[in-house]
Amino acid sequence: MRNYLKIDKPIKSFNKTIKIEGDKSLSIRWALLASQAKGKSVAYNLLKSEDVISTLNCLKKLGVKIKNFKSKCEINGLGINGFNYKKNITIDAGNSGTLGRLILGLLIHSKYKIKIIGDRSLSKRDFNRIINPLKKFGAKFNSKQGKLPITVTGTESPMPIKFNENRGSAQCKSSVMLASLNTMGTTKIRAKKSRNHTELLFKHLKLPLKLYKRKNYDFIELKGVKKIRPIKYNIPSDISSSAFFLVLTILSKNSALTIKNVNINDSRIGILKIFKLMKIKIQIKNKRNYKGEKIGDLYVKSQKKIKPINCPTKLNSSSIDEFLIIFLLAAKANGISYFKKLNELNEKESPRLNWGSAILNKMGIKTKLTKDSIKIYGNPNLIVKKQINIKNFLKDHRVFMTSVIAALTFGGKWKIADKNSIETSFPTFLEKINQLRF
Repeated sequence: MRNYLKIDKPIKSFNKTIKIEGDKSLSIRWALLASQAKGKSVAYNLLKSEDVISTLNCLKKLGVKIKNFKSKCEINGLGINGFNYKKNITIDAGNSGTLGRLILGLLIHSKYKIKIIGDRSLSKRDFNRIINPLKKFGAKFNSKQGKLPITVTGTESPMPIKFNENRGSAQCKSSVMLASLNTMGTTKIRAKKSRNHTELLFKHLKLPLKLYKRKNYDFIELKGVKKIRPIKYNIPSDISSSAFFLVLTILSKNSALTIKNVNINDSRIGILKIFKLMKIKIQIKNKRNYKGEKIGDLYVKSQKKIKPINCPTKLNSSSIDEFLIIFLLAAKANGISYFKKLNELNEKESPRLNWGSAILNKMGIKTKLTKDSIKIYGNPNLIVKKQINIKNFLKDHRVFMTSVIAALTFGGKWKIADKNSIETSFPTFLEKINQLRF
């Protein structure tokens, strides 16, 4: 079967309602916490992507029993530090930075050496950012320049630590939070604002967490625990995946779309705030609270005019996974848009800031790129009429999906490689596209 996609016609007008699969961040966090609970945890609408499957496979290798059905997933947790595995095992995080970094936090008490590997893309990413704080608990790590493969050997008596997280990395913060569960004292974290799914899950489970919010930082205090209760969870839809369809609708002619049951957690809705600054109207209907997470139905229509933006850096963390698709909006804006302090984008599965610029350049949009910023010279009248070939992007799912949206809205004849890259985060992406096309 060919592993590329050809698109040579823009999408026709549509007016549809769709539902997107479960939030990836919550799916992975639920599975990891369920492995530490004592007894059977159940999740509905668990994302069945490669990243989540890698999570389940890693947990199975660590002795956790898992049953994955079509409509639900059951995990029979072994309790805090209850992993039961053979000596010198290897677990594979695949493409998932979330899994690779978070699971290290659960292994600081491991009895035997465990080797963690990943795919070519993940093996290029920095793990020192989480190895360094986890060492303070007493665990030992062996790696080359903080890259995978990494070997971890736990300590019999993990010590609570103080950790200053100044990158705005929810992965690093969450890994330290998971590690703190194994200690006999209080771990204190000063964390730059980032996604707070882990905090909300801890609160839902009534774990001993204290949270003090400040303007730019959160102060978190966590005590070790002896037991976590099982978790029943209906995972809401992923706003990062929904973003592609929101932008598809905005850039299409005479179209409207409703996406049901989307996670609109305050730490994840940077893209909705950016929409507002670009004068893009979006409605949130049927708002409600579910286990601490905010849920709503998103409704959006085509937009004839898009305002350029000097994007506030305070929105970077809460929209970091959506910037590629936001760049397409800037390409259609009437003026120059400026995005800065985005060096974290080039630490993702591929150098996404560079790829965002490359895609726009191929379309005929002028950009000015630095190592951490991009200026986009929008053209509201742009219609692409040439052939565009997208390849060699380290199988980054977001590069693939952004290219698909660009092809369907700006025109041109596109050939986009690595169609199977969507298995990482959004296996049904093309099925959802076809729901709107036909």
